[in-house]
Amino acid sequence: MTNDFDADVLICGAGAAGLTLAIELARRGISFRLLEKASEPFPGSRGKGIQPRTQEIFEDLGILDKVVAAGGVYPPIRENRGDGSFIAKDLGEWSQATPAEPYHIPLMIPQFLTEKIMRDRLAELGARVEFRWELTGFEQDGQGVTANLSHSTGAETFRVRYLVGADGGRSFVRHALGIAFPGKTLGVRAIVADVMLNGLARDAWWQFNSGDTQRMIAICPLGGTDLFQIQAPIPPEGEVDLSAEGLETLIADRTGRNDMKVQTVTWASAYTMNARLADSYRADRIFLTGDAAHVHPPTGGQGLNTSVQDAYNLGWKLAFVLCGAADELLDSYEAERRPVAAEVLGLSSRLLDSGKQGEIRRGREVHQLDIGYRQSPLVLGAASRSHCLHAGDRAPDAPVEGAAGQPSRLFRLFAGTHWTLLVNGQPSVAPRSGLHIHRVGQRGDLLDPFGHVRDAYGLAPDECVLIRPDGYVGAILTLDADGTLQLETYLERVGLGVCRTPRGRRDHDDQRAV
Repeated sequence: MTNDFDADVLICGAGAAGLTLAIELARRGISFRLLEKASEPFPGSRGKGIQPRTQEIFEDLGILDKVVAAGGVYPPIRENRGDGSFIAKDLGEWSQATPAEPYHIPLMIPQFLTEKIMRDRLAELGARVEFRWELTGFEQDGQGVTANLSHSTGAETFRVRYLVGADGGRSFVRHALGIAFPGKTLGVRAIVADVMLNGLARDAWWQFNSGDTQRMIAICPLGGTDLFQIQAPIPPEGEVDLSAEGLETLIADRTGRNDMKVQTVTWASAYTMNARLADSYRADRIFLTGDAAHVHPPTGGQGLNTSVQDAYNLGWKLAFVLCGAADELLDSYEAERRPVAAEVLGLSSRLLDSGKQGEIRRGREVHQLDIGYRQSPLVLGAASRSHCLHAGDRAPDAPVEGAAGQPSRLFRLFAGTHWTLLVNGQPSVAPRSGLHIHRVGQRGDLLDPFGHVRDAYGLAPDECVLIRPDGYVGAILTLDADGTLQLETYLERVGLGVCRTPRGRRDHDDQRAV
């Protein structure tokens, strides 16, 4: 088999997961193709919730402000009763932003707008989605993957080092690999539709017949658009009319109101809810990400967010291995992300059960800020530590000042494709490409005038914390002779002891989204 490669990575599927991975590779100078079987971008609102942790990722990718500008916050729920009265309540238990957690309220933006913003960001980085391309087969060997592609212009064979299936719940890649997708059908069939609708105010998420699984219907104004999203359970069998007339009839039947008129339907789908998790996320040089690896009910707004975070985890690891890091770095992708998906499946299923009883209130658990990787093979540090922050945890934000007096934030220093080392004191660590070193405190380049770094990280004198490119703590060590040796060994292991720029490509380490 030839080892002449056409690109480093082939990504099949240009939804949120595929786009995230493409952005991550593009800003690192890794060559790839991003293929989408459909002829045009996904037109629907399905994944409309952006959780706080994903907002942090979007800040790093350079798109958060555009996502916020294009969307909005969730409106309050107005639960209508049969006697004409209603109960107004919030969707979740919103907390206040803190220095460590700057984003605390889920955003609402229809999926088609989020993905457009991501495609625009990808274009800024010099890449694009290739529509109407289908993966029809592939073979892998010890050096790479040979993919068979089909397009209206003909067939093509394409040779890459890695293939990533981001091709949804019916993943061709997963099926072709023979990876099992166990789980269960949850006994709920539903519709979701984006419509232009008259006769309903846009100041609430309207709920009718809550707790009645035969007659429930929810109508939500979609932030950033003039559309409403309709959600409703339907019988497990039989045809469903998703035309404007059919949806208008459904609304009238379930609400008892005839004043709501559906003008147009821009997108609609009937689907059966499932909870499934792939047995494996990796088969040698082929990976699954997003819905190709896990599917679950829409309750809790977890699907798109989990997919984005899958790809965010995989992207930097692929890049570092392509730049010379040991292949074992890629094994940590499944080790870290599959347990998260299992937890999300359980959470979404529990919220679905609550929704059947008419209660869909969401708490902190949906924000995904508490996701961590303490059991990851990539963690280095004491298992017991007096401070609550441990290796594997999400790295907190904190306001800081530069030694020159200008205000900044840790997230601004973390943003980009590099690792970050925060050192409390003056121990010496050898500089290298791909690692940004900051010393905190007296005679350091970073000042902690409000004590928020101290509170968030609890670093003792001469202690350091190493932050991964995806914003998680890789290591917490005291930089004595033994700790310095452990740190050097760890950096070599993750690829920071080798050249960061693969095969002559320009180094994107300082191309940061600030």
